[in-house]
Amino acid sequence: MSEALSLALLYSTLAAITIPLGGVLARIEHFQNQWLQNELKHSVIAYGAGVLLAAVALVLVPEGQKSLSTVWVAVAVLSGGLMFMVADIILSRQGGSTAQLLAMLLDFMPEAMALGASLALGSESGLLLALLMALQNLPEGFNAYREMIAVRPGQCRKILIFFILLVPIGPFSAWVGFVWLSEMEMALGFIMLWATGGILYLTFQDIAPQVRLDKDWWPPMAAVAGFLTGLLGQQILVHN
Repeated sequence: MSEALSLALLYSTLAAITIPLGGVLARIEHFQNQWLQNELKHSVIAYGAGVLLAAVALVLVPEGQKSLSTVWVAVAVLSGGLMFMVADIILSRQGGSTAQLLAMLLDFMPEAMALGASLALGSESGLLLALLMALQNLPEGFNAYREMIAVRPGQCRKILIFFILLVPIGPFSAWVGFVWLSEMEMALGFIMLWATGGILYLTFQDIAPQVRLDKDWWPPMAAVAGFLTGLLGQQILVHN
């Protein structure tokens, strides 16, 4: 195994570990002050939504559109949105709610693939990209846990075990990017833009409506902070 591939697997694993860590933090459910409990919940959801939009605007779209024509860009984004609209309809009829989890995976998997592909091509910014992914996964894991536990109360341990089982998705995606997609720019670009369509659908259909609180302005500012996190990370990557 080459040193670059070893680093890709290590970095992507470290980024994935923050998914169950977010779930562990979400188990702190009760505060003496009810206002603080509601404020924290909605603000973390908003922050996660801001980070997702940053991933779309600063990573997935600019990287994805590099190797695709305008027609294929449209096909990728629309097909991603339509597929997750269908999935959302099916889940709603079954009484399930996994929007946060799906959005997290849609964000993380293409970025891990891009991490593997970039390290295969000799990039030196792999560790920084992995840190940014870890910062994204933490609030997203937090929100996904709370969403799932609301539907399945009493299954805390099973959900956390499930989150732990998601960790290998990171190194597997990085391996796919390193071994296969580093030489298939169009395929990697399509995957990124397909994920973009899904993220945008889930954000505005299922995630953003959960942020709203009457006479409360901090959750929207948390979304701004989440986007700013991604923006600053992208600036560091560009100037590194």
